Amino acid sequence: MTMEKTGDLLRHAGNSRVAGFFVRLVRQKVLGTIGAAIFLVVVLAAIFADFIAPYGMTEIHLFNTLEGPSTEFWLGTDEVGTDVFTGIVYGARVAIIIGFTATALHVVVAILVGLPSGYFGGKFDIVLQRFVDAWMAFPSLLLVITIMSMTGRGSLQLILVLGITTGITHSRVVRGSVIAAKENLYVEAAKAIGCSASGIIWRHILPNIMAPIIVLFTISIGSIIVSEAGLSFLGYGLPPEEASWGGMLSYQGRQYMEMAPGLAFWPGLAIALTVYGTNMFGDAMRDLLDPRLRGSESI
Repeated sequence: MTMEKTGDLLRHAGNSRVAGFFVRLVRQKVLGTIGAAIFLVVVLAAIFADFIAPYGMTEIHLFNTLEGPSTEFWLGTDEVGTDVFTGIVYGARVAIIIGFTATALHVVVAILVGLPSGYFGGKFDIVLQRFVDAWMAFPSLLLVITIMSMTGRGSLQLILVLGITTGITHSRVVRGSVIAAKENLYVEAAKAIGCSASGIIWRHILPNIMAPIIVLFTISIGSIIVSEAGLSFLGYGLPPEEASWGGMLSYQGRQYMEMAPGLAFWPGLAIALTVYGTNMFGDAMRDLLDPRLRGSESI
């Protein structure tokens, strides 16, 4: 068989697995499908924000302040005449960018800490896990606020702080998966033929724990988005000039919510729907990818 035919078969098998996953998702997980649809809408809004938003992010309508929903301003305007719908759309871009990048960093940190800890075990595992225990003993919100107060506000700071702090905590998930995977016979066979520890880790252990890692990534996006919104609401996240759902709740929402309730309602609804969608999709992925849960009939 030629290399071209082999590559075609592998691609076909990969496509079949992806298609089969989504077919099972639609058939077996109703809430997971709804969550995936919500998450897809938010991602598309983030990608095409420049085309979806009817106005520019900094465009001000001085004669249309604190207006309610209308054909001109779908979700109303804030105290300076900025379109609320435009802010929601551009806020989706910020939420997705920070959510994806911080979660990707969070997964990398979790792998770098949890994988060697679970594989090597012994004193190395004990010392490393006592550090993780000490880290988890600090209240997460207080720890993040303290670090952000020292680093300053901004997207890069948020990504680094949220990614690293949550990654250390969730390294326990990776560690547990590694401990279970290293007991399999293929690991013993690799050791018997003289494979190095690094080769076993990257060629045998890591590919076989990708299912829980993918689920960890999907579920963590929602918590990262909530953390970013919470920090922005408290004044430790993004600066006021950057579109953020948490910032909209903090600046306009708190001050003018009695005069224009939509200033607090719409950003809060956007956060709630996005987190609900990512969590439902993540739960469905966990049930479908984990062999121990494939027989679950939960929705």
